[in-house]
Amino acid sequence: MFATGGNRGIGLASARAFTELGDRVAVTCHSSEPPQTLTDAGCLAIRCDITDPNHVESAYQQIEERHGPVEVLVANAGITWDTLLTRMSEEDLSTVLDTNLTAVYRTVQRAAHGMLRAGKGRIVLVSSVVALQGAAGQANYAAAKAALIGLVRELGSRNITCNVIAPGLVDTGMTDALSAGRRTALLSQIPLARSAHPDETAAAIRFLASDQASYITGAIIPVDGGSGLGR
Repeated sequence: MFATGGNRGIGLASARAFTELGDRVAVTCHSSEPPQTLTDAGCLAIRCDITDPNHVESAYQQIEERHGPVEVLVANAGITWDTLLTRMSEEDLSTVLDTNLTAVYRTVQRAAHGMLRAGKGRIVLVSSVVALQGAAGQANYAAAKAALIGLVRELGSRNITCNVIAPGLVDTGMTDALSAGRRTALLSQIPLARSAHPDETAAAIRFLASDQASYITGAIIPVDGGSGLGR
């Protein structure tokens, strides 16, 4: 299993979940290293800027030398760069698209080559509930996450499942930066009236990569506590 952005949040929780199953796990990290407990468990941590094609190719080569071809890809790495649309610069847009969309395309394409040769594979793309309903100040993020849905349709005929999960409010470093008022407002829109733990999102990812999900592909799975109900 290979997870991008595996040093924290959903990526880290996913890496731990697969490590617990005894799988060979690799993660990319950019700004910080994963916890020592993960590397002690045999996880391969690779410093990688996923917006750089050479870094991505190098990461795959390291994984293939150590673990063999990637059988499960979790495309998780992402950033936010929030601002109102009327104030959004070209850089605000392109930076988020480069990380949250173009880098995912690049990572999926590279994994797909090995999966096609093997005649099987699992791909899970980490989108967001805002991809389905939008959010003020996040036009760039919502657009990038919505575009991921367009990547899931092509590989099913080759026994490669590709699905999207759409998490809602998850307790990660990204959401820790929310103000108390903003967090309260978001919680008021969630029927379960709480945020998710990263492990709850990782459980959905682990299911989609399992044999039990072998007939699920092209699906968008909300993991949002019901915040997308009716949309």
